Amino acid sequence: MTPELQQAIGLLQLSSLELCDLIQKELLDNPVLELDDGEEGEKKGDEPGETEHEKDAIDWEQYLQEVGVEPSPGFSQRQTDEGVPFDHYLSKEPSLQERLLRQVGLCRMAEVDKRMAEFLIGNIDQNGYLQGELEEFALLLGAELREMESALAVIQQFDPVGVGARNLRECLLLQLRERGDVHPLAQKIIELYLADVAENRFKKIARELQVEIGQVQAAVDFIRTLDPKPGRFLGDNRDVRYIVPDVFVEEVDGDYVILVNEFSAPRLTINPYYRSLLAKETGGSLTGSFIKGRLDSALWLLRSIEQRRRTLYKVTEAIVRRQRCFFDEGIRFLKPLVLRQIAEEVGVHESTVSRATANKHAQTPRGLYPLKFFFASGVEGSQGIVSAESVKSHLREVIAAENIYSPLSDQQLAELLMRRGITVSRRTIAKYREELNIPSSSRRKRH
Repeated sequence: MTPELQQAIGLLQLSSLELCDLIQKELLDNPVLELDDGEEGEKKGDEPGETEHEKDAIDWEQYLQEVGVEPSPGFSQRQTDEGVPFDHYLSKEPSLQERLLRQVGLCRMAEVDKRMAEFLIGNIDQNGYLQGELEEFALLLGAELREMESALAVIQQFDPVGVGARNLRECLLLQLRERGDVHPLAQKIIELYLADVAENRFKKIARELQVEIGQVQAAVDFIRTLDPKPGRFLGDNRDVRYIVPDVFVEEVDGDYVILVNEFSAPRLTINPYYRSLLAKETGGSLTGSFIKGRLDSALWLLRSIEQRRRTLYKVTEAIVRRQRCFFDEGIRFLKPLVLRQIAEEVGVHESTVSRATANKHAQTPRGLYPLKFFFASGVEGSQGIVSAESVKSHLREVIAAENIYSPLSDQQLAELLMRRGITVSRRTIAKYREELNIPSSSRRKRH
């Protein structure tokens, strides 16, 4: 396998953002390439001292055709002249620790107490919980345990409410302290019955507290309004991953049009300076050989980008044809699909389809989906094979409509789906329910 072929295969499985990064790297490595800002004729082609003969010495269109590249605007996309939004210059959002340290600086504390508070803040995780034991921290700092507890008590008064807790129980109790609409049973349930709440054992709690089960339900509903992870929405944005669609599927007059995203990748062209050098150099010179090699590399990159665009278009077009019912009616009509079916329709190998759909997303009228989403497994149904995603959609719909005071068991769910023409076992229902993060019937029940 030649390096050029390896590059073409590698380009095929890159997303739009990854392709943009690779193009930027190639611009640094290959001097023949440069960005095309749309002013080729006005600026770059009119070099000082360059004669008309030198500018026209090379027929670039003919050269591209000779090496197998079809000249077309599909090689890349023109950059826009719009300015960069100001918020792009923001380096990062303050982390949870930085927020807490800023609040320490606003407190009137002795320097020794501030150092202890800063040490404790350094041991708070991204969810807002203190990791470690105060006894160990006191030994490390050579401080008294009561001094560490005093410093922690100050931190636990900071924003967000509940930060600095050592466990879930303490976190919830800290939030109760700041709330004015606390349910009378909330504190006692948090202190004694959190494990029972997780298992939905409300009858036991009501019996031991000698109250009505409806009061326990109301108290638990209030507890669930508290935040078990007060620090999770604060912090820097280094882990944020933005998804840029690689293809757009638009509905136009009842039909679907596929557009490959070429806006995120800059448009490439050949540097005019090296054009003139190539025209002047003889075939045997080192300079001419170097420029020829770099030019061939640049043209292969352009050809690989164009081939990627065509393959991605054809694969997406075949997916849209196969999943037309999904685009028209929704997820319940998603059909089972395998790579082999698309490969046979497009006329490529299955591995090519796998690479073309890897790390790619499609913006559709139904939302943003990974291309791999459309390749779904299936189960038997009265009208043939039904995709797993379609079964999950039916399952969500049935559970959403159930009686919350008498939720359906997995066996009852399987029987209801069978009436809809979908034959699945109880174990399959339990598997799909867990994948959807839907609890069992005993834990869904309300009192």
